[in-house]
Amino acid sequence: MRARRSVLFCLLTILNTILFAQHKGGTGLPFDGKGVETGDSAFYQRQHDLVDVSLFILHGKYNSRSAEHGITDTKIYISAAPVVEYTIATGFSPGIAGNLAKRSSVNVPTNTSSLLGAIKYTQKKQLLLPFQTSYWTPGNRYNLLGDWRFLNYVQDSYGLGGNTLPSEKYTITYKYIRFYETLLKQFSGHLYGGLGYQLDYHWKIREIDIPTGHITDFQKYGYAPQSSSSGLTLLAVYDSRENSINPEGGAAYAKLQFLQNTTLLGSTSNSNSVIVDLRKYFGVRKHDVLALWFYSSLTISGNPPYLDLPGTGSDTYNNVGRGYEQNRYTGKELLYVEAEYRFGITRDGLVGGVLFSNVQSVSEPNGNTFRYLLPGAGFGLRIKFNKFSRTNACIDYGYGTRGSRGFVGNLGEVF
Repeated sequence: MRARRSVLFCLLTILNTILFAQHKGGTGLPFDGKGVETGDSAFYQRQHDLVDVSLFILHGKYNSRSAEHGITDTKIYISAAPVVEYTIATGFSPGIAGNLAKRSSVNVPTNTSSLLGAIKYTQKKQLLLPFQTSYWTPGNRYNLLGDWRFLNYVQDSYGLGGNTLPSEKYTITYKYIRFYETLLKQFSGHLYGGLGYQLDYHWKIREIDIPTGHITDFQKYGYAPQSSSSGLTLLAVYDSRENSINPEGGAAYAKLQFLQNTTLLGSTSNSNSVIVDLRKYFGVRKHDVLALWFYSSLTISGNPPYLDLPGTGSDTYNNVGRGYEQNRYTGKELLYVEAEYRFGITRDGLVGGVLFSNVQSVSEPNGNTFRYLLPGAGFGLRIKFNKFSRTNACIDYGYGTRGSRGFVGNLGEVF
C-alpha cells in the first residue's frame, strides 16, 4: 500500500544504470537543488548517487554523466531498481520501485513533474500497485495530480480511538481500487485552486482472526462486504516548492481541501470532510533543512465507510505516524504534527541522515473528542538515488508507544 513508505533494504542499481544509459536526452532539471538555476554541469559532477556508485563498481570509475546527458532540456529522466523491502504491515516484499522526473519547460521557471510507482508482492501475499503523479505545465499555470492504486491487501486492525490495545488486534482482508485526479489552476504566484474527483472502492472485505467473543468496532460501526466513497473535491493550495520530491529550505506548502462523498456518485453513504496540510522548510547551515508538518483530516458530517476513516498512515503517501504500523489508530478525526531535521553526511551528497519526532491524535468513537496524544520519534539514513531529480532512498526507524516500532522508508522525502 505504501508506494513511498517501505524499507529499502536492498537497492540493486544495475537496472537504474541500464535505464540511465538508454536515456538519450537531458534531465530537464536545470537547478542546483537550492532553487538556483545553473547551466554548469560541474555541480552535478561534484555530486554522486547510486548510479555513479554502480558505474564505479562496473567500470572502476565514475563517468561524466552530467556532461554526457546535459541538464537544460525537457527530456524524461527515469530511475528504477529492484527492491527488497520490509514493514510491519507487509513483512518482506520484493518488487520494483521507480521514479520519473522532468520539466515541461526550461524557458520559464517550471516545477519538476514526477511519477512515483511500484509493483510489489509481499510476504503476507499482498499485491501492491501504487502510482502517484504530479504534472506541471510550463510556467506552473496548471498542476495535474493523480493517485491510482490497486491492492489485494491484508491489514491489521485495532479498532477506533486512541486507547486501543495490541491484544485487540485482528485482521481485515480486502481488494481495493483508488482513483484520484485533481486539476489545479494558478491564480497568483504560488497560489492555486482546483477541482477533483476521488474514488475509494473496497470489495471482498472479510474480518478474520477475531478474538473469541469480541465484537469489533468495525461491526459496531457498520460492517459490509464492500464499500465505496465517491465524490468531488475542492482545493486551495499554496506551493512554493520547486521540487516536491525533495523540497529545499525556504519553501512552503499549504492545502485546504473539502471533499463531499455522495450516493449520487456511487458512495455507500453521504459524508463531508476537510483536510488541512501545512508544511514549511527552513534552511539551516549550508545544506541542512528543518522541515515542519501539520496534517488534519476531519469528518464534518455523515459516516464514511470504516476503511476510509482517517488514521495512522491515511494521508496520500501513507506517511503519517512513523513509528507506528499503518492503521494502528483510527477515528473520524485525525490531528498530526511532525518535525524532521535533514542533514548531509558526505560532501558529495551521496549519504545523509534525518532525526524526526511526531505526535498524532484520533477522535474517540463516543463523542468524537481527542483524549490521547500518541508520540513517535526516530532516525533515518538518506542515500542519493538520483542526483538530477534529487531523489533520495530513505530508510527510517521509528518508535511509538505500547511497543510500536519498526522500519519505514520512502523513495523521495517523507514530506
